[in-house]
This record gives sequence, C-alpha cells and structure tokens, in this order.
Amino acid sequence: MPHPRTPLEERARDLPEGPGVYLFRSDQGRILYIGKAKSLRERVRTYFQDPSGLAPRIRRMLAEARDLEVVLTGDEVEALVLENQMIKRERPRYNVLLRDDKNFPYLKLTWKDPFPRAILVRRAAPDGQLYFGPFLPARTARRTLRWIARLFQVATCRERLDGSRPRPCLYYHMRQCLGPCAGLVGEAEYRGAVRSARLFLEGRTGTLRAELNREMRAAAEREEFEAAARLRDLLRVIERQPERAGIGGVGLEDQDFFAAFRRGDRAVLLVYLVRNGEVRSRREFRFDGLEAGDAEFLGAALAQFYAAAAEVPGGVRVDGPVADGDWIERWLTARRGRRVRLSWPRRGPLRRFLITMRRNARLAFETALPEGAGEEPAAEAWQERLGLDAPPHRIEGFDISHTGGGQTAASVVVWEGGTPVRAAFRRMRLRTLSGPDDTAAMAEAVGRRYARLMREGGPLPDLILLDGGRGQLEAARGALAESGVPPVPLAAIAKAEEKIYLPDRPDPVSLPLDSPVLHLIQRIRDEAHRHAHAYHSRLRGRTLLHSELLEVPGIGPARARGLLRRFGSLREVIAAGREALREEVGALLADRIREHFRKAGE
Repeated sequence: MPHPRTPLEERARDLPEGPGVYLFRSDQGRILYIGKAKSLRERVRTYFQDPSGLAPRIRRMLAEARDLEVVLTGDEVEALVLENQMIKRERPRYNVLLRDDKNFPYLKLTWKDPFPRAILVRRAAPDGQLYFGPFLPARTARRTLRWIARLFQVATCRERLDGSRPRPCLYYHMRQCLGPCAGLVGEAEYRGAVRSARLFLEGRTGTLRAELNREMRAAAEREEFEAAARLRDLLRVIERQPERAGIGGVGLEDQDFFAAFRRGDRAVLLVYLVRNGEVRSRREFRFDGLEAGDAEFLGAALAQFYAAAAEVPGGVRVDGPVADGDWIERWLTARRGRRVRLSWPRRGPLRRFLITMRRNARLAFETALPEGAGEEPAAEAWQERLGLDAPPHRIEGFDISHTGGGQTAASVVVWEGGTPVRAAFRRMRLRTLSGPDDTAAMAEAVGRRYARLMREGGPLPDLILLDGGRGQLEAARGALAESGVPPVPLAAIAKAEEKIYLPDRPDPVSLPLDSPVLHLIQRIRDEAHRHAHAYHSRLRGRTLLHSELLEVPGIGPARARGLLRRFGSLREVIAAGREALREEVGALLADRIREHFRKAGE
C-alpha cells in the first residue's frame, strides 16, 4: 500500500509548470536549498520519487525541510540568474554548486567616455556606465560582443581611443571598428554608431530600425550606395533579433517594485527590493476584508510600507495607478532627502518585470490559504445564506479550462471540514466536445464524476460548487438527473460579480464581502480554477509538439520543443532568419526548416 503523501509532496504536485526558482525552508523558515527549473512542477516532484537516486546531502535536506516556496520567472535564463544571485546572498547550507565567487559576464558600454567601447566584465558597478546582462551562458556574451563589432564597428579592444596610434589595428581592416584609436573617425560619427549599438542592446529594435531606415535613404539620396547597402544588410540582421529582458534588465538603479493580485476583498502584495540590478529582498503581504479600490489599496500599502522602512530608494515602481501618488512621491522625496520617482511602467523591461511579479502574486494567492482557511462557517451561516438544511462537511468544486474549445480540461477539488483534501483532487480531459461550450463541458465533467462514484460506491458530497453561472448550474443539474444520483445541493459562483446561483431561485444571491461562507466558496472556486488551468496548460504543451515542425526531416520532439521555447511560437520560427535558426539547430537543419516552410507557403 503506498505511503500517504506529505504536505510537501502535495505542494509539489500542484506547482505551476513554468520556469522559476524553488526554495526549501526549515520549520524556522531558514532557507535550506535553492534550485532552478525549466518546469517547477516536474523538477520539484523528482525530489519525492525514488530516494535512492538522490545525493546524501539532498536526502538530509529533505528530512529537515518543512516548507516550499517558488518564484516564477520569465524564462529559464532569468531563473538561472535569480538562482545565482539568491545563492550568493543567502548561502544555503545544502547548496554547493554556485557558492563560489564566479559571476556571469556583463557587457559594459563606456557611455561616459568621448569614444566609448564595448567590453566584457564580471561585475556591474554603479559608475555611470551602461551594463547589459548578465549573459548566460558566457559564450552568449562573447557572441554579442562580436555582433557589436561587426554590425556597428564599435571598439571592443583595450587600446587607448585618443587618436594617438599611428595606424589602426586589424579590427579596422576587418571592418569591425571605425578606428578611433588612430583618429580615423570623428566623435559625432562614432557616437552615432555607439548609440545604435545601445539601442540594439536595450532591445529597442523599433527605434533602431527607424533611425537606420532614415540613414539608408539619406545615403542613397547622396548616391553613397555602398553605405546604403551596408545599412540595408544591418537592418535585415536586426529585424531577426528577438528582444531580451530578464532580472538584470531593470537597470542598476536602487529601486523597489510593488505588484499585487486581488480577488474580491482579499489580496496578496509582493515587494521586491532591487539593489545594483539584483533582487536583494522579496517580501509578501496578505490582506483580507479590503473595502478600498485598487488605487486606494496600493496607495495605503505604500504609505504603510515606507513608514516603517529603513531606507527609501531612488525609484519606486508599481503595477497600477496609486491614489494620492503625487503626495506619496513628495513624502518619499522628503524622507530620502533626494528625488524619488514613483512610476507605473507601461512598456519595456520594467513592465515585463512587474508582469512576472504579478504572476508570482497570483501564484501566492492561489496556492496558500489565508489565516482561518481551515475554519468552517457556522451552520447558521450556511442555512441563512444558501438555504441549506445542514452545513456541508464535504464540498466538491468543478471548473473548466480550454483555449477556443481545444484541449478542454476539467478539475474536481474536494474540501472536508473547511480544508482541502488534495489526495482526492481529480482532473479530466474532455474529448467529446467539438468546440468551445462551457455548459456542455460542465455537464460532461459532472456526469462522469458522479456516474463513477455511483458505480464504485464512493462518498457523495454535501454540496457541489461550480465555477460559472446559471447555464453551468442547469447543465450540471441535468447531468446529475441522467446519472441517477440522489439529490445533492448545487451552487454556482460567477467570477465577475461574485454572486451565487442556486437551483429554483430566479435571482442570484449576493453575500457580504466579510461572509465566512463567501470566503470558503471563493477559496474552493480559486483552487478548482488553478487545478484546471494547470492541467489544460500541460495538455496544450503536449499538443504543441505535434506541430508542423515535426514534418521537417531531422526535427524530432526534443528539437521541436527547443525551437518553440527559443522563439515562442511556430510563427516566429517560420519568420526567423537563417543565422538565428543556425544558432539553435545548426546550419543543415536551419536550411531544411527554411526550405520546408518556403515550399509550404508557395
């Protein structure tokens, strides 16, 4: 008979599939081990499989671990950067691989110099120069440096760039430098090349393309056709370069980031303190019984946080509007003694960073129960609010997840005595539907669930809770009748209005925001939604592998997965240039891919 799962094992089963960093903690909250993963769920679950395959130190770590925390990132590169930074700062007892002083390289652009150069360094310093990175693996930094030399002819050597050299070095003759060391280029012209390199490194390819287009037309009008051809080739290369942004993309300024996820009167607020380009501290705050709007909530949270903070940075970034933002900015400036900028970034690396933070806030909201989550509302509350004859001890919640009707997934979550019974959670793949039909999907899920319980003699719930509205409620009611299930109370909760639909009642029931019944229903609904969405995401990931990429000779599932992960979608793979494809799969397969889709488009 299999042994019962520990709370950590249950937690691992419900982790998201995306990339990120995971932390094992002791019962005192001390970080024992930090790791990274392309798929958090798959990686963490390996710790709870055959223990004989684990290193002795990992087995000792697991014996001490009592809690598990995850931080989602934009991609696996960002996860590796964050893991490196956190291990260096926290120095967990059971980590060994990254505890040395090795740092991943940065590309430094000496912007403040009259003739800037691009060089590789191991550390970013607050010296007013521009740093890009860190680059993982290190060869990516070296390749980027070569691109800067070839595309923009910016100096990448350590020579003095004051024009004193009698003749230029070999890079000039290879057209990989404009020759400032020998005085062969003026400061204005060289600055223009450096500016283009900066736009390229910052991922501002739209601005760069517009500037190069203007320069190309101007060169053609002057009949400088060789220069115009060089600019045309440069444009073609730049158009194939993907934008990059990660943990290090937020800059070296000291700044704090605030992102929240809210549902109803409950919210989770995350605060990241970034110092010198690294996330130095991550704090999480939970709120219950909120009555203020989002802007008022965020403004109050900022005021409370900085009233007790030991320091105020030069930048405060938020993921939404802030009530009394001007007043808060002036107050923070007075506290710091220097200018503080409070901003809501709408684009670029700062915006992408805040989006990743909000994903983490949602994950924290949906995977951890707030205080009092295990308390059952009183019997009178159920009878008063929902008209039930007796308080429900066992509640089963359903949700449906799909994309345009494809890979439709259903989840069943079980609560007993006000707490989740994760071992009883179930999921289903619904294959009979021909398109997006939430009511038909709910009917199939409910019918399958209780037809099976009737056959096997399993326990029926005291209440069935559905994610949806009147349509889902009636569909489930019909499915129960067809399955011959004895009468079971039904309720459906609509996401937008947080209203409860009940059988034989024409109007939905609105519960007070402080109602314990509503809080429990919301927790069950949210858990069902998360469980269904996670399974649907897994099904979609499997389907992606059966794309047209597999029709290219030499491309198997592993390479198809790598291409989709690298470029983001099949459309981007098709649009990629030969050089970008070659870096991923080699020259032969790159040519095969381009030829395959060229023929398909004819």
